Amino acid sequence: MPAKVHRPTPANLRLLAAALRRGELVAIPTETVYGLAANALDAKACRAIFRAKGRPANDPLIVHVLDLAHAEELAEFNDAARKLTQHFWPGPLTLVLPRKPVVPGIVTSGSPTVAIRAPAHPLARRLLRLAGIPLAAPSANLFGYISPTTAEHVIAGLGRRIPHVLDGGTCRIGVESTIVDLTDPAKPRILRPGAITAGQIQKILRVPVGRLTRRKTSADPLAPGLMARHYSPRTSLVVRQVKGKAAPGTATILLRKPAGRTAANVFWLSQRGALEEMARNLYGVLRLADAGHFKQIQVEPLPADAGGLATAINDRLCRAAAKV
Repeated sequence: MPAKVHRPTPANLRLLAAALRRGELVAIPTETVYGLAANALDAKACRAIFRAKGRPANDPLIVHVLDLAHAEELAEFNDAARKLTQHFWPGPLTLVLPRKPVVPGIVTSGSPTVAIRAPAHPLARRLLRLAGIPLAAPSANLFGYISPTTAEHVIAGLGRRIPHVLDGGTCRIGVESTIVDLTDPAKPRILRPGAITAGQIQKILRVPVGRLTRRKTSADPLAPGLMARHYSPRTSLVVRQVKGKAAPGTATILLRKPAGRTAANVFWLSQRGALEEMARNLYGVLRLADAGHFKQIQVEPLPADAGGLATAINDRLCRAAAKV
């Protein structure tokens, strides 16, 4: 039976909150991407997330909460973590901290830590408030495929695997949250780049912020989204500087719209090269190119020193293009 798409009316939000409390799955909008939500304290409900997505059991889930008070019921917070929540919550920042026993092991893939954040999307926050429970919510797509930033993307991938989708329009940011490991507050490190940058975090904590290198990504990741290959189209993808016309059968994704007329195999992430627009359009454009029956997709990378959202975009493209 296909999933039912719900408009964000007060009655529908109450209905979906009740469904979550019963242990059902609901795809919800956040400011980053759509998430597949379930009661984070219900191991059976969380197990259903893994089944619906085809997600391996060693890839932990992010838990979404309303605020710091609710987060401290689930994780052991330190002063550094509290400082970051004061500046960046609600928002696209996930913290990895020691978990409390109330969090089921399936949520953390058996790890002693839990990844946790407070989303900024008003509909996600209203559902959290109405449901009165923390929500485990990885991206609402088949595991490893391009993340969804619209309800239509969710239906395309999980439409016959889940019962409910809350339509909140297009996600404002378009790439997943920044994940910061704060298990050692003196040595914070970014596990996954996002809209919140290392520079912003360093300014608050006043200590150097490290970065998990690609070669250290393990088979048992500390947080979600760290697999070597992830966010990938089904079409073979390469990241390279684009010069001249593409070979027949190749789709080209440019950073900004080119001048003049364009061929049907040319796509772009932004009209004028704005980073925020590139991030917001990234997954939608990848999906369009993937649906075009091309033999290959080539994507123009951002400069390595562009910083900010460029780091997150390049990270997603490198993982999407990985061959393992």
